[in-house]
Amino acid sequence: MKVLIIEDEKNLAEILKKGLEEHSFIVELSFDGEEGLYMAESFDYDAVILDIMLPKLDGLSVLDKLRAKKMDVPVLMLTARGEIGDRVKGLNTGADDYIVKPFEFPELLARLKAVIRRNKGESSPLIEADGLTIDINSRTVRRDGSEIKLSSREYAILEYLALNRGRIISRTELTEHIYDMDFDLDSNIIDVYINYLRNKIDKGRDRKLIHTVRGAGYILKGD
Repeated sequence: MKVLIIEDEKNLAEILKKGLEEHSFIVELSFDGEEGLYMAESFDYDAVILDIMLPKLDGLSVLDKLRAKKMDVPVLMLTARGEIGDRVKGLNTGADDYIVKPFEFPELLARLKAVIRRNKGESSPLIEADGLTIDINSRTVRRDGSEIKLSSREYAILEYLALNRGRIISRTELTEHIYDMDFDLDSNIIDVYINYLRNKIDKGRDRKLIHTVRGAGYILKGD
């Protein structure tokens, strides 16, 4: 999952980045509203963490411009204690949730995962498909009851395919959501990890879940 943090308190932004990266998120930072808006409009993110008080362009204006362009990326707003009016404005403008500073990281992580799940049409932290079970909260994977050990990169790819199951995901889209913007999009590393996943998820099973769509990408099938 790729997240954009737009926050001018650099220490806080770096702390959040480090914490989210420890949970297999790819995180990019912006420290002002104008740059943050440009990044949110130019690149594909699974969610945006957006502070209200920002230099150059405030968070509410950033959110308003994103929604005016029909961009439905989930937005979790950061607000200072007492800014009740701004929180109401944020929700009315199209924020998916908000969290009040100061906050505990586990709460932010839970709220972030929830807005991403809701955006993908998932109400539960458990994703199930033909015997495959992914617990987004604990990042554990099982098939037919047996736990499958995955590397952080394997898990990130499988989680993204599962949250978008039934939809063809191109190699470029997978790469953009699993790596930061400096990664070489021409690399074949996604194909390598897909093979690793197939060996762990599908090998020896009649029902295959991960499929290649020639010339288009990959799809995870299953009800």
